[in-house]
Amino acid sequence: MTSTVLARKYRPLSFEAMVGQGHVVQALANALTQQRLHHAYLFTGTRGVGKTTVSRILAKSLNCTGPDGQGGITATPCGQCQPCRDIDAGRFVDYVEMDAASNRGVEEISQLLDQAVYKPVVGRFKVYMIDEVHMLSNTAFNAMLKTLEEPPDYLKFVLATTDPQKVPVTVLSRCLQFNLRPMAMQTVHEHLEQVLSQEHVPFEPGALRLLARAARGSMRDGLSLTDQAIAYGGGQLDEAVVRQMLGSVDRQHVLAILEAVVNGDGPALIEAGDNLRRLGLSAQGTLDDLASALQNIAVLQSVPGLAESDPDKAPWLVLSRRLALDECQLFYSLALHGRAELALAPDEHAGLQMILLRWLAFKPAQDGSRDHPKAEGPVAVKPAGPSEQAAAPLAAAAPRPLVGAAVADLSAPSAPSHAPVPVPAPQAQPPVAAQPRPAMPQARPVAQQAPTPAAPPPVARPVPPAEPRREPPASARPSAADEAPPWDQDIPVVDDEPFYVQDVPFDLPDERPTRVAAPQRSASEPSAPLPAALPVPERTVVPVVPTTPLGDRWADLVARMQQEGLLAALVRELAMQAECVGVQDEGGTSIWKLRVERETLRSDTQRERLMVAVRKVLGDEASIELEAGVAKDTPALREQAARAGRQAAAETLIQQDPLVNALLSQYPGARIVGGSIAPL
Repeated sequence: MTSTVLARKYRPLSFEAMVGQGHVVQALANALTQQRLHHAYLFTGTRGVGKTTVSRILAKSLNCTGPDGQGGITATPCGQCQPCRDIDAGRFVDYVEMDAASNRGVEEISQLLDQAVYKPVVGRFKVYMIDEVHMLSNTAFNAMLKTLEEPPDYLKFVLATTDPQKVPVTVLSRCLQFNLRPMAMQTVHEHLEQVLSQEHVPFEPGALRLLARAARGSMRDGLSLTDQAIAYGGGQLDEAVVRQMLGSVDRQHVLAILEAVVNGDGPALIEAGDNLRRLGLSAQGTLDDLASALQNIAVLQSVPGLAESDPDKAPWLVLSRRLALDECQLFYSLALHGRAELALAPDEHAGLQMILLRWLAFKPAQDGSRDHPKAEGPVAVKPAGPSEQAAAPLAAAAPRPLVGAAVADLSAPSAPSHAPVPVPAPQAQPPVAAQPRPAMPQARPVAQQAPTPAAPPPVARPVPPAEPRREPPASARPSAADEAPPWDQDIPVVDDEPFYVQDVPFDLPDERPTRVAAPQRSASEPSAPLPAALPVPERTVVPVVPTTPLGDRWADLVARMQQEGLLAALVRELAMQAECVGVQDEGGTSIWKLRVERETLRSDTQRERLMVAVRKVLGDEASIELEAGVAKDTPALREQAARAGRQAAAETLIQQDPLVNALLSQYPGARIVGGSIAPL
């Protein structure tokens, strides 16, 4: 003889027996007591929270007749009358349960609705319960809308779904909606304890905590896991057995991992991960337990007193005092995101190991600093070779190229990006003569330049003492009016001049990063002068069109046709690109001879359309003859010359404006941008 599973054996038979859904029970009980009944109910929530159970209890409340057979609608069904017993046994005629996942078509719904016209057989109400209603097709939803909105007085609809977002709003608006919430872990724990006490199954509190947490808010899942644990443990629930069945990680392993991270002990962390692999524990479960432990630690960091009242949080009290607040939050976030990365790793435990090592990488060292070299302090510099020693004074004395508005000088000391570095006192050194590089042309000597030691690496480079810059005489300095603005300064390109680099000593000279410096000139050579002034934008050139009397006549005719809206598309293009070379008037008929260069415009279709437009304007018979050739006096050329003339006049007006000239003289770098002047 088979036994009934716990989830069915301990299904609540009344509203009082339901746990974790007090808000739904109270609303339905008050509605039943006050006789304020709705014709359609929609219960939503995750699996195993009691949607079908509430539907059956509601059906019993509507059809209960009491132990004496004289009862009415009640919030506390007796469970002894015939309707209550039949509903509990699943054989009540007027209570119909339909699974929409397997009966989602319009035919099944139509067959169900056809029975709605008949009154209840034995009960007071007909109750149609449609489970997973979101699985119905659109046609099925449309078929039941009218009946769902105005059902008979004896018909009640109860809809249940785990995904209310997929239910059409037309159905939602016709139902009274109740959301059954996931149950708290403590609620599941207490209910499992009560069930196991009735079943006389010995258990450990730690085992029930594991089962309640694995249920994830579903009472049915908790009871199903309890059934499995009883069978796995041979009739009793031990914490170690339940942990092995669920694949959960022992608390000692979690403590070992967190201790290794807090201590910054890499070997211990690797050993803890290898122990999990040897025991065959799941990496996913390990991250879940680590996230749960970090959540308890974060709670204890905010409320340390909870360790005295909650035994689950007591083991994490010591770690909560040693782990920083921000580190706890960071590790918790990494554990949650690491669960998605396990599927991408080549091996599950290799992915877990990388996640744990990431924790160790993000944790600062014990002294508060990172494990990489510090940026402060002197750095040992590799001695420079002969070529580097020859290029160092030249590169230090040469100015940097101009880029935008920034002008830099390598001889000036640069501000350190980190803490200030003590600068050693300058020592007198004999000048080093510049030596040519093997692959470079001979450099010109630099007069009176002090040698500069080779630059150290970018990290905390020592700053050499700055020499006073030699200012040119006042007569050789360009005036403010002669200086070019920063945006017009370009990097000079000099041919046949040696370029040198200021490099950083590396082991491989060919892989050194280089910085290009300007060519060196001797003090006796004059420097290239800067441009005296900005160029004035070029004036617009006005084209000259040789006008003729025939051209004036044709341009006037084209203007009249445009005013009357007779020209469009290619016909207008033909008229604008044509040059009149002759007009003959014979007996009230005019013959216009036009010269057109483009062959595509000389089609018969466009010629006939243009001829119709000419006739409408002139009011007499007119014909057009087209010939090939270069047109020199066309309406298009005249219009282009007129626009250029207006543009030139506007530019002249701006350049002669007193206010504009005052601004140009006040700001030497200001200029008139060509093309920005537009006539009104």
